[in-house]
Amino acid sequence: MLFYEPFFALFVAPAFYALYLAINNRAAAKKSALIVASVAFYTWGEPLFVPIVIVSTAVDYWLSQRMALSSSQTARRAFITVGILLNLGILVFYKYVGFLAENLNLLLGPLAGTQLPILQIALPIGVSFVVFEKISYLVDVYRGTTKPACTILDYSLFVFLFPKLLAGPILKYHEMERQFADPAKVGWTDFQEGFLRTARGMAKKILLADPLGAFADRVFAADATTLSSTDAAVGLVCFALQIYFDFSAYSDMAIGLARTLGFRLRENFNMPYISRSLTEFWRRWHISLATWIRDYLYIPLGGNRSGEYRTYINLWICFLASGIWHGASWNFVLWGAYNGLFLSLDRMFLLKFLDRIGNFGATVITLLIVTFGWAIFRTTSVEHLAAFTGALAGLSPRMVDVDMQADVPLTLAIGLFLCLLPATPLFAPLQRAYNESRLLQGLAALAILVLWVLACGRAFAVPFKPFIYFRF
Repeated sequence: MLFYEPFFALFVAPAFYALYLAINNRAAAKKSALIVASVAFYTWGEPLFVPIVIVSTAVDYWLSQRMALSSSQTARRAFITVGILLNLGILVFYKYVGFLAENLNLLLGPLAGTQLPILQIALPIGVSFVVFEKISYLVDVYRGTTKPACTILDYSLFVFLFPKLLAGPILKYHEMERQFADPAKVGWTDFQEGFLRTARGMAKKILLADPLGAFADRVFAADATTLSSTDAAVGLVCFALQIYFDFSAYSDMAIGLARTLGFRLRENFNMPYISRSLTEFWRRWHISLATWIRDYLYIPLGGNRSGEYRTYINLWICFLASGIWHGASWNFVLWGAYNGLFLSLDRMFLLKFLDRIGNFGATVITLLIVTFGWAIFRTTSVEHLAAFTGALAGLSPRMVDVDMQADVPLTLAIGLFLCLLPATPLFAPLQRAYNESRLLQGLAALAILVLWVLACGRAFAVPFKPFIYFRF
């Protein structure tokens, strides 16, 4: 079930919300209703994976209680190790076992004489997000950052809360503990701001991300040796915009839906395409993942406390892990290494160079670096990447035009305008005028409602296109 499916948006959500408002003053009842609704929401799409998450949630809760009660550091380490390994085991089984078997067969096949079976295991939606949140809870309890959840209901709500369940933002229990323990009473402001945020996300997904993605899919599905440099470049830019509008749309909808329920989730994007370095880009893009990697991998590895050489190694390890987290493919490993390289170059000399050339030049160079990174991310193999890079450079031996729908040029122009406007001198006075004018705020809300209606109409007319990050 998707947030923007008509069945969910027009029937399921309103019915549940009416029930939720009816028990608005009863915290325990609200928590129970949310857990039941969230489990039902997940079961709709992942019925076989839900029992595993329920059992692992119970195990996490028990391990956290044991860690809190134990005075033995050895025992505490044993509990945290078991918890992390069990959660990583779920992730590896569902996401990487086939990839590992394929590569072991290539590496050891000539020596072993036999081939490991390649298991075809369906990837549960949201498995990476669920596992990372569960690990963060166990580590925080071990570190003493937070106490164990008071009840298993509180922890279950943290794991299953349906707005963020499928693709984040990745939450940390200590940041949400009070909200889960005592859900706030929902007021009109919660509904108004939450609904407008959800509607904005729905419009971004259906009216911008999906049309751009349709052309990007055709470009990347074509034989790269036949692409013109123009088609390759336009297809790549379309994908760069698609992945931003698609993923930030999910975050908008998750944050908005949670707000209508009285919960405030952390932001996940902050105008990433106006960044003036790759370091800044990763402070603005998928913020919850970047901070998770910083807090639970980069800092434990030593961060930047052990000299420049060790810092570079830590950056590469973290972004190789980020690449692998995104998927079981060598392209994702290469994408992680690519980001690690430019983050290291930032520390070596690139940040100083970008500062010297001014904001405009720094933004252009950063966009070029990020956009080519999306070519690594989107292509399906190293061979596909090599051919696509050749097409970008105009090296295709023969060229066949990719069919472009009539709405793509306008959608592309609108997407570029929205992404790059904050980098221009016009943005600050426009933002200030908006913040100071109730009339402008009302007109903006009205525009969002109109776009939401248009998005609903398109959702009825066009087949559903899953969010990109459901693959990860």
